[in-house]
Amino acid sequence: MPGSTLEKTLFRAILLAYFFVGALYAIYTPDWQAPDEPAHYNYIRQIAQDGCCPVIRAGDWDSEYLSELTTARFAPALLGKLESIQYEDHHPPLYYLLAALVFKLSAGDLAALRLFSLLLGGAVVALSYFVSRGIRPDLPQVALGAMALTAFLPQHLHMLSAVNNDGLAESLVGLALLWILRYLRTDAALVWQLGLIVGLAFLAKLTIYFLALPALLAIMLKWRHKGETARELLRSTLVFALLAGVIGAVWWLRNSAVYGFPDFFGLAAHDRIVADQLRSADYIAAHGGAHFAGQLLSTSFKSFWGQFGWMALPLDGVFGGWIYRGFALFTLVGCSGALLAAHQRRKSANDRESSRRIQEAVRAILLTTALLVVLQFIYYNTEFLQWQGRYLFPALIPIAYTLVFGIDHWRERLLGAREASRWLTPLTLICLAPLDVYLLFRVIAPGLSPG
Repeated sequence: MPGSTLEKTLFRAILLAYFFVGALYAIYTPDWQAPDEPAHYNYIRQIAQDGCCPVIRAGDWDSEYLSELTTARFAPALLGKLESIQYEDHHPPLYYLLAALVFKLSAGDLAALRLFSLLLGGAVVALSYFVSRGIRPDLPQVALGAMALTAFLPQHLHMLSAVNNDGLAESLVGLALLWILRYLRTDAALVWQLGLIVGLAFLAKLTIYFLALPALLAIMLKWRHKGETARELLRSTLVFALLAGVIGAVWWLRNSAVYGFPDFFGLAAHDRIVADQLRSADYIAAHGGAHFAGQLLSTSFKSFWGQFGWMALPLDGVFGGWIYRGFALFTLVGCSGALLAAHQRRKSANDRESSRRIQEAVRAILLTTALLVVLQFIYYNTEFLQWQGRYLFPALIPIAYTLVFGIDHWRERLLGAREASRWLTPLTLICLAPLDVYLLFRVIAPGLSPG
């Protein structure tokens, strides 16, 4: 838990501000103007009306109708076939089972479901603090800054306040990272608990299946650090794998029965349904590999920070086009500060051996998590044209911690280690909250509402 009174106050203020600003997004973002929101909504509706779980079928994806809807900004006159948009039916069911209860209680109210997603996202915000605090307990300002960045990064807030399974998935990532940190440092977090968390991740979203690898890496690193026997390593690995695998197998065996062996994840069925979705190979053939790479980097960066709706509303014209330059400068300063701090820490190398090994293990876990998400993103874009930075959000906690750690390092170099100056780091990042409100009412609501 937060330590000083000021730290507790800032923690509560960030969380309350997240819920307040996020509720504004949930209520005032025009209906269906978040990526894939109708498809996620219809998955919930099907469970609420027919039980679990829907099956993805031919007709669930209609690219012409979707293009018509997005072009017309989901004009009410075109919503007659909205229930036919069901191309997310291959997703694992955990979020949708929970949201179906809200659907029934609210008679399918879109705002109520958005607020439910926002509530789940609150766990991501809180966990970003606790994970960052666990990485460096001596830097509470970095933990609060990472929490503020996670809460108020415009695109992230936009996604957490929409109907989708991102909030639950990212919460499980944060919980897994927190448990891994505790597992590495103490004997309080047990290996079966890691198995339970990863098993739930298998039921939440395919994009967080990578959690199995950091968890297995943590088991190996702890075994090496404690100097245990190979038998102990095997026992821990089996306990983890069996529990996580048994939980996941409930869904995988169902998919195999429905879609046929070996389509355990329903991905082959999904790819057949969305066969006319734009492919990267076709784009490269038409425009060249260099153009593809440039667009991938540029659009992914912009949409990581803010490109709203169905990628239809970038922020190039906001503040005279300087907003992306500001985000680029923030990223550059954060990355350079983190690299400089890491270099200085290696030069000093005055930590105790046990502490140094644990810190190395923690860095390995964070780096592995971020790298797996990036590789996952790149792999997805080798098949489909998906230049959407939001696909990097499963690694947002390590990313936010790194950027804020680097920013705080520059703050210390410029202002010294005075106690009062350290709180400038989170206070500066909290200023993203009023920016979010400005973007909602001056950009998103007018820019995405039907004409």
